Amino acid sequence: MIFKFTEENIKRIETARKKYPTALAAVMDTIYIAQEQNGFISNEVMEEIASVLGIDKVNVLSVVTFYTMYHTKPMGKYHVQVCTNVSCMLRGAYEIWDGVKDKLGLDHMKVSPDGKYSLEEVECMGACGYAPMIAVNEDYFENLNKEKVFEILDSLK
Repeated sequence: MIFKFTEENIKRIETARKKYPTALAAVMDTIYIAQEQNGFISNEVMEEIASVLGIDKVNVLSVVTFYTMYHTKPMGKYHVQVCTNVSCMLRGAYEIWDGVKDKLGLDHMKVSPDGKYSLEEVECMGACGYAPMIAVNEDYFENLNKEKVFEILDSLK
């Protein structure tokens, strides 16, 4: 599969690029734009990002594989991330994690057969003072318990 940015996304990348002193510094914005367009970051997408920014593909790969917000395979319509790092863990994250796994019938980095849900256990989402927390796509939910999480999941259509 050959991936090329849309004209609209090339303009978005050019705008993002102007915010930074180097092209390399714009890599995170560009990866995010690519993921919005393609749904995930494949090797072909990384090559296009490197080409558009004029940087080495290894620089793109190192960012894609470091951050949990970038996906190297297709995820579900609702990508559920459950933080199990120390602050969340101390406030019940593993009860939430186990409950979500059972409710969705999924394990870490798996996608439901209908493509509706994917599940990921993450180490930290930066809301330690509001633990425990989950994210569904770009929406963050804090100060949770298993029952509140189930309400959130049940609200997804």
